[in-house]
Amino acid sequence: MSSVTAKRILNRRTKIIIYAAVIFLVLLGIYVSGAFLGDGQITADFSKKALPPSLEHPFGTDMLGRDMLVRTIKGLSVSIVVGVVASSVSAVIALIVGVVAATGKSWLDHFMNWLIDLVMGIPHTVLLILISFACGKGLKGVLIGVAITHWTGLARIIRSEVLQLRSQQYIEVSRKLGHSNWWITVHHILPHMVPQFLIGLILMFPHAIMHESGLTFLGFGLSPEQPAIGIILSESMKYLSTGMWWLAFFPGLMLVIIVLLFDKLGENMKKIIDPYSSHE
Repeated sequence: MSSVTAKRILNRRTKIIIYAAVIFLVLLGIYVSGAFLGDGQITADFSKKALPPSLEHPFGTDMLGRDMLVRTIKGLSVSIVVGVVASSVSAVIALIVGVVAATGKSWLDHFMNWLIDLVMGIPHTVLLILISFACGKGLKGVLIGVAITHWTGLARIIRSEVLQLRSQQYIEVSRKLGHSNWWITVHHILPHMVPQFLIGLILMFPHAIMHESGLTFLGFGLSPEQPAIGIILSESMKYLSTGMWWLAFFPGLMLVIIVLLFDKLGENMKKIIDPYSSHE
């Protein structure tokens, strides 16, 4: 490896560390702030209703006099919980399904492919609504709905990677040495799936947050009294025509910033971890 290439990869790794540190601090700060802010911080105060952004209320106030900065932070903390839990569960499901499909018998592979096609064939929003409604809506319904609908794409990627690994020469040598399929999967296949798993997990996080917000925006997610971003944006639609732009602008901007940060982190992680693109 030349010094120029090493320097370029070093710069990429440095950027990854910076992005990861920034994202972690932002998410941790938002989650901790949202957890420690009591409900008394967002009680109605009609003497301060519909105030535009100011030093006292940087994000303004809503029609009930509630501080929009506090509501946004508490809403984002809920979104972070949903994103972390749902994307983690989806990534684990994808890893299990992809590895089982590629290493199992042919009928099992056909069944897993049929299951993936079935889930992907149903419109995503409709499936989310149905699952959330069947699970009783609320935070539990949103978590289950987002978690079991985001694994299909990553499962197919992992399956194709495992199929390629199975044709490698060292896998054949391991079989001739008498190692079982389970031993080969644990010692040879799963370690190679770690990069795909991590990248998929990171890239699923913003998708989980966006779908949670969209589901809540449509009224099928969290209850209206909870300070979720989707609820805040849904409520703001009633007052945009009256000039209260800050009700939707600041919560939406914070949501987009978090999504873009994770998307950028996923792209750079792929450049460093993925052996096919790390040398580009």
